[in-house]
Amino acid sequence: MLTGKTPNVPLKDGKTLTYLRLRGVGPAKAIEFTPAERISLITGDNGLGKTFLLECAWWALTGQWAGLPAYPRQDTNANEPQISFQVAGDYADISYDWQTQSWPLTTGRPTFSGLSIYARIDSSFAIWDPAKDYWSAQLAKRDNGATPRPFVFNKDQVWDGLEEKLEGKTRVYISGLLRDWIIWQNNPEKYPFEIFKKVLRRLSPRDLVLEPGNPVRLPYDVREIPTLKHPYGEVPIVYAAAGMRRIVTLAYLIVWAWQEHQTQSHLIRREPHKQMVILIDEIEAHLHPQWQRVILPALLEVSEELDVDLHVQFMITTHSPLILASTEPIFDAGADKLFHLDISTNEVRLEELPFIRRGEVNSWLMSEAFGLRHARSLQAETAIEDAKSLQLQENPTVEDIQNVAGRLVRYLAEDDEFWPRWKYFAEQRGVHL
Repeated sequence: MLTGKTPNVPLKDGKTLTYLRLRGVGPAKAIEFTPAERISLITGDNGLGKTFLLECAWWALTGQWAGLPAYPRQDTNANEPQISFQVAGDYADISYDWQTQSWPLTTGRPTFSGLSIYARIDSSFAIWDPAKDYWSAQLAKRDNGATPRPFVFNKDQVWDGLEEKLEGKTRVYISGLLRDWIIWQNNPEKYPFEIFKKVLRRLSPRDLVLEPGNPVRLPYDVREIPTLKHPYGEVPIVYAAAGMRRIVTLAYLIVWAWQEHQTQSHLIRREPHKQMVILIDEIEAHLHPQWQRVILPALLEVSEELDVDLHVQFMITTHSPLILASTEPIFDAGADKLFHLDISTNEVRLEELPFIRRGEVNSWLMSEAFGLRHARSLQAETAIEDAKSLQLQENPTVEDIQNVAGRLVRYLAEDDEFWPRWKYFAEQRGVHL
């Protein structure tokens, strides 16, 4: 491993991830990623490496993989697989160790000094808290690891908690959403319940605000179960819709991680860090368009609920044009970036796209970020392209015009904007619609 200052990459005031280069691993032979100071939005087709990029960014920040480690490409040579990154101004080149089949963790390797949260697409969450280095070091020792590791909680552990025996003692790493919600709600000081409620409110669309109700008991369960208020009554959170559960889980983990960092920092007599990195894979998963339109702007506001001095860096993958449309009012060219993974001549490449305010969501669908030729069904797209081809011919036959016209009638809406152009063309050639 080589450490020092990265060449040709300016240092920034923030102490987060500022540079990531992948060589000989993943879907591309080489990728360079220079995250934005505040929001990095990453788009691209399935299978081109959006999740992989987040996984490598998490490894660069924490030194450990949230899931499976990156594995070298089949076509790479022995010296090529390498991950280079810059965290907090410190630069490192780490090469794959073929002997141990791993990415070595050398003493002095730079890691992020703030709090990190990674919301993975499988509903698991990874948490890196520098105030809990001792805890994670003990886990690493148990697992024969060399350095502290982040906590990775699967979906069930996030909701029900995680505890285990370590050195003869029971250690509780997370009480879980179901238990913590009730504890917070019953706390006379309402801390951090009031913050949790504000975060839920921020993350909700105007038409359906997420608001905690009164706890209930369910059959064959001795626990009190949190509820959410709905217009038709209070619903136990375990029966809430998938999109609501995802939002509630994200809100809980953000509040829980921040509260734990504050508490643990106090116990070890250190000042809490004011830096946080949040990685979210497919932020729109399970969310109705109303929720997709508010989730990202709301996340920016959430940091203010935690601490007005908190600086948060977001790295977010998405397939949703509504997510990009919702970013238009808040996008800051000096602090935010839009990236796109594309494939050309069998090579995947990552490029930064200029962020253009496009207004309508359909315009985003047909932008470079998503690459659709039409914001219509595939059949409608094909019919329109065939119609355009006929319009370019010198002497199209009446039969061909009638054939395409029939398909247009079948696949296009009555008020589609293509109709005036087509009707004029068809009637000029004796075909009346």
